[in-house]
Amino acid sequence: MGWMGRLFDARDTLVRMVLLDLSGVGYLVFGTQGEGSPTGTQWVLAVLAFAVALVFHRRPLVNLVGQAALLAVAFRLIDDATINQVGASWALLELTMWARRPRTIWLAAGLLAAVDLTDSIGDPFGRFVSGVFGLIVEVGVPLLLGLVIRTTRELGRQAEERAAEEQLRRESESRAARADERSAIARELHDVVAHHVASMVLRVGVARHVLTDLDPRVGEVFDDVHGTGSAALADLRRLVAVLRNPDGVPGDAALTAIEPSALPAALGAAVDRARQAGVMVEADIDPAVGSLDAVRGLAVLRLTQEALTNVAKHAGTSALARLSVSVVDGAVHWEVSDNGRGWVPAAVPSGGGHGITGMRERVEVLGGQLEAGPTGAGWRVRTVLPAAVPAPASAPTAPPLSPAGPPASSAREREVSPGPRAPEPA
Repeated sequence: MGWMGRLFDARDTLVRMVLLDLSGVGYLVFGTQGEGSPTGTQWVLAVLAFAVALVFHRRPLVNLVGQAALLAVAFRLIDDATINQVGASWALLELTMWARRPRTIWLAAGLLAAVDLTDSIGDPFGRFVSGVFGLIVEVGVPLLLGLVIRTTRELGRQAEERAAEEQLRRESESRAARADERSAIARELHDVVAHHVASMVLRVGVARHVLTDLDPRVGEVFDDVHGTGSAALADLRRLVAVLRNPDGVPGDAALTAIEPSALPAALGAAVDRARQAGVMVEADIDPAVGSLDAVRGLAVLRLTQEALTNVAKHAGTSALARLSVSVVDGAVHWEVSDNGRGWVPAAVPSGGGHGITGMRERVEVLGGQLEAGPTGAGWRVRTVLPAAVPAPASAPTAPPLSPAGPPASSAREREVSPGPRAPEPA
């Protein structure tokens, strides 16, 4: 707020009155020396005007009545009533700025005008006319200034209300746009992605049923692909439900959750799947992860699935990966690293994806920071998920997720760095 705004702010009424009183004292001490010293009566009326202004600075109507009464007395007892005239005019200005009802303003202005005109009663016509024109300064100017300030303040308040309404309107339009976008994504997931995944799962099941004389290892691969595809379909259905009606699905930013007791088994399943893909995994999983809340448990599972998938994709099969998950003072310390010495199959695409971006977003939602970058000949991803804030007892819980769910993304993003392994394109 600028100094002009603060000058006429309701919180600074006392400051204005103090400055006005000091100005009056300065006038009595220095402004009347050429015309003689102020009389005792003039000092008494001035001090009373100062006191009324200070005591009733929060009650403008009472202040105006008091100043008008002192002005009427001053007209009868002293020749120079400048202090009382200024006090009454300023009281009218304060009342005009802060009165709740316009009628109060006009009644106060009429009262002050009547008091001013009493000083001209009985005077010659020319002096009476001069007194009438004096009302323009004593009553008209403070009334006009007060109305201008009052109107400006009201316009500012209306502008703030319109700005707030406009902000609400933009937020409403943004929510509607996001809802439309979620619906479009949900349609694409349902009509395209889910359709193709369902088709693949169906064909794998048919192949497993038709080809009876298979090598047991091939049969295990078929079973694993069929189970993974079925879990992916279940997750897609949940995701489509959330996109279409986010308010109707309980849960946090993770959208779905996992039963805490199922997390160790789910992490073990993710490790086994990576080993089946040919990656050697050394896992150090703290049993305390079974006591994590559902949201952080799902985050740990998705991070692990994504990281191990990236090891198989970028470090290659036969690479050595190390998984470490521990709980220290409620915080989850998670890390996956590899030696980068495996063999990347030609069938695995090397294009860029959104894996690291998705992992970072998931971690930041929970208040952590993801670190990803080269280390030696390999790659390391790690984070610390802070301890969760206890939720209210009545808070709803999200539906559980199958421990064998697919990784959050099948691609691993490499940031541009001078590491030994060439970065993948964005």
